[in-house]
Amino acid sequence: MEAINLKNICKNYKKITALNNVGFNVEQGELFGLLGVNGAGKTTLIKILCGLTQKTSGSAKVGGFDLDTQMQQIKQIIAISPQESSVAPNLTVLENLNFFAKAYGVNDANLLEEIIKTFKLEEVLDRRAKTLSGGFKRRLSIALALVCKPKILFLDEPTLGLDVLARRELWKIISKLKNKITIVLTSHYLEEIEQLCDRVAILSKGKLLQIGTVEQLKQKAHATTFEDAFVKFVEADNE
Repeated sequence: MEAINLKNICKNYKKITALNNVGFNVEQGELFGLLGVNGAGKTTLIKILCGLTQKTSGSAKVGGFDLDTQMQQIKQIIAISPQESSVAPNLTVLENLNFFAKAYGVNDANLLEEIIKTFKLEEVLDRRAKTLSGGFKRRLSIALALVCKPKILFLDEPTLGLDVLARRELWKIISKLKNKITIVLTSHYLEEIEQLCDRVAILSKGKLLQIGTVEQLKQKAHATTFEDAFVKFVEADNE
């Protein structure tokens, strides 16, 4: 079953084309990657699907709901963990979780306990969010996105700025979420996409260049590594 269906999505900012006829499907339960260098259009596409900015043209369905006419229904089944931290800095980790639960009308102690365990937040529950390391802040940001029990989760550059160890720890956590909900993850880290994603769409200058599994893309590019495949696709687009 399709969780997301996109057809010919375009987004123009005056003379700049951020997205140019982008279309693909994301299956329910899939961990789907959007890969591209900075400015490829990844974050713009996420913002469109979350109702944070308007597309110029094209059509989309999210969770079976039409993006143009059923955005309220879409907002009830999605969550986003943006690049910018969404935590309340002066609240403790536990207070952040309880605040978000109350805001969403969620009264489920078992859910919060499960989230705390999944994200390994036990040791920092009583610490103010502003005192956390970058890795723990990202964990908390994603944890907060799950409080509303979304069917589709958007992770926009979830490990941006993290050191190697913090990044690897977050990969383990994201991997545990696979198949439980649909995840769309944007990144420009090739290793991250290769490690986590079931399929990946490669974007460049707002265009969809390729889509498939990592192995399929390597075969199509006649490349031995995913990095070589990615470079071939992007360089060919720049010729």
